[in-house]
Amino acid sequence: MPNLENLKKQAKLILRWHRERHYPVAAQIREHLPRFLNMPDSEILAASFKLSDAQEMIARQQGFDSWQALKTGLSTTSLKVKSSPSKVTIVSAEPQLFVTDIKRSCEFFREKLGFSLVFSYGKPPYYAQVGRDAARLNLRCVERPVIESTVRAREELLSVSMTVATADEIKLLFLEFQSAGVALHQTLKKQPWGAKNFVVKDPDGNLLLFAGPAN
Repeated sequence: MPNLENLKKQAKLILRWHRERHYPVAAQIREHLPRFLNMPDSEILAASFKLSDAQEMIARQQGFDSWQALKTGLSTTSLKVKSSPSKVTIVSAEPQLFVTDIKRSCEFFREKLGFSLVFSYGKPPYYAQVGRDAARLNLRCVERPVIESTVRAREELLSVSMTVATADEIKLLFLEFQSAGVALHQTLKKQPWGAKNFVVKDPDGNLLLFAGPAN
């Protein structure tokens, strides 16, 4: 069960990030506060934002409609934590891709692969996150490729694997990317272990595998 004091500290931290124009917080504000839904990062960071807004955002992250509802919920649910959890659950993973041009990479993922920009940070940007459905990819700008391109291609070094639920979906995804003119490292192929997959190459040569069931 969340601790109210820790949640208060989180709200104050979010408020401070907004005041300091910390770009990644804009995406979080847009995601959880409906009145900021259609605003770009720059407008969100320039808008009036109070501690009560940050508290509402924390409440919504916890599944409550308001800060007051969160406080009531915490006081009426079992605050007596009997014991520490015996099992840790990892709820997500975010692979990091090394790219030489953040703007070019973001355009590729948005325009070719159907991802949306979650956030972009820096002036000029040197870090960004893109997402499609449950997938999140972090993009980190580097001056030159981390892995030599011929080695990557020869060894088929994958940067990330993403999966869909059905055989029909992997075929649809392949056709979607094909019609968008995406560079393929490997076409759609049935594998001996019972999967169908294909591999896309991004502008920096990162190999992105998309997989689904064969049947």
